[in-house]
Amino acid sequence: MSEQQSVDLTRERHGDQTQMSQKEVLRSITGVLASFFAAMLATTIVAIALPTIMDALDGTQTDFNWVITAALLANAATTPIWGKLADLFDKKKLLQISIVIFVTGSVLAGFAINIPMLMSARVIQGIGMGGLTAMGMAVIGTVIPPRERGKYSGYFGGVMAAATAGGPLLGGLIVDSPLGWRWTFFIGIPIAIISMWLIHKTLHIAHIPRKVYIDWAGAVLVTISVSVLLIWVSYVGKEGFYEFNSWQTYAMVGGSLVLIALLLWVEGRVPEPVIPLRIIATRTTALAILASISIGVAMFGSGAFLGQYFQVAREASPTLAGVMTLPMIAGNLFGSVFSGQLISRFGRWKIFLVIGAILNVGALGLLGMMSHDTNYWILATGMFFNGLGMGFMLQNLVLAVQNTVKVTDIGTASSSVAFFRAVGGAAGVAVLGAMLSDKVSVLVLDALKSAHLVSPDGSTGVAAGGTSLNLTEMPPAVRLMYENALGDATGVVFMTSAIVAVIGLVCILFIKEVPLRRTV
Repeated sequence: MSEQQSVDLTRERHGDQTQMSQKEVLRSITGVLASFFAAMLATTIVAIALPTIMDALDGTQTDFNWVITAALLANAATTPIWGKLADLFDKKKLLQISIVIFVTGSVLAGFAINIPMLMSARVIQGIGMGGLTAMGMAVIGTVIPPRERGKYSGYFGGVMAAATAGGPLLGGLIVDSPLGWRWTFFIGIPIAIISMWLIHKTLHIAHIPRKVYIDWAGAVLVTISVSVLLIWVSYVGKEGFYEFNSWQTYAMVGGSLVLIALLLWVEGRVPEPVIPLRIIATRTTALAILASISIGVAMFGSGAFLGQYFQVAREASPTLAGVMTLPMIAGNLFGSVFSGQLISRFGRWKIFLVIGAILNVGALGLLGMMSHDTNYWILATGMFFNGLGMGFMLQNLVLAVQNTVKVTDIGTASSSVAFFRAVGGAAGVAVLGAMLSDKVSVLVLDALKSAHLVSPDGSTGVAAGGTSLNLTEMPPAVRLMYENALGDATGVVFMTSAIVAVIGLVCILFIKEVPLRRTV
């Protein structure tokens, strides 16, 4: 039987999905939206709870970075694998499996007794999040034509914004309550279980059997090459580790480059590559990927470091810190829903990407001027327009890519964009976190010298505490110096993100707008 005959037979048995009404489509993706909400909620709750977690588990700034990076890296490394599996196997079953993995990681994270255990649990969570992200986009791309996909992408954007808004607030309330920080991991479990039940009852996607080939070599090479580079970035130049000009640097960077070259060689020869060069090499996809990398740096970095800034530099409670990030969430929610509705109505999408990229650069530049005593209205303005820009870009970049590929490649193409966005986020948190840690250490050392608490050469080693996040163990005077230093140093994170965001703007300007298809 030919592939077309198989498609026709499947449609005859299960019905043509392109003829589903809006009510039927919404009903079928309810569980998908719920699972996506659980994954996003886990990320945003943890971001606001991390300062408390680091204090409780005696973590450092590097540990802070890696608790976030571990999940993002696992997400990034497994997203293209999940995307390929989505093109080969039953999407519904894969979505349910990813929920089980996510719940397992959440349980282990909630019971963590030290930083290594927490990081390991976050890796498991990240693997599940990779599946939820890839499967969600694959389901949307399978059942909804591109011309109609804008408003449904807007629903995803709305769920993302709701989770981003509810996460900090809920996380703050949980941390400040008798439940404690461990429940920031437990709270998403019932939501994930409910989403699994909804998916079982409502989601019906016809699976067309295909000859299966899993690119295990590509998957291993992707994971190792990205992991080694991020580990190098996180520890290079830090006391007790290794310098830029060292054999460790040459081995890790050189080894990663060799692995990446080998990855490209493998992906060009296997029948079902985990990162399909024929897809990512097309103009729209390649530019969307580069833009997504720059967006990932800002998106994950801002969420991670803003919560830390408000709690440490501004001495806000976790709950208040969540409230203070609401302008970003409001902008994200409005941008996602507004752009999605207009794209579905008029079929034009590039204008929203351009406006979003411009807003992103300007807002990050404004946030880049923050210090420990910047007026809140300035920060709120920067956060709102940063969120608005993100809302205009995130789902619409995926939409632009999905519009250019065959339905059989939607899972792979969508996950490729998500993969590189997550890589950008993981690298961004690692690099920006390392920059923040170094800047804080310098500022704390300068403050200690000015107060004559250490010798001019810093030989007492007190400044090494500049990377510690165990604030309760610091003397009050040193703690105040650290809080001010972190507030003044956080601007470096956002100014660097603004520079990276310019690359995303340039890429978006060169993307060619193709009219959205009205059929799947």
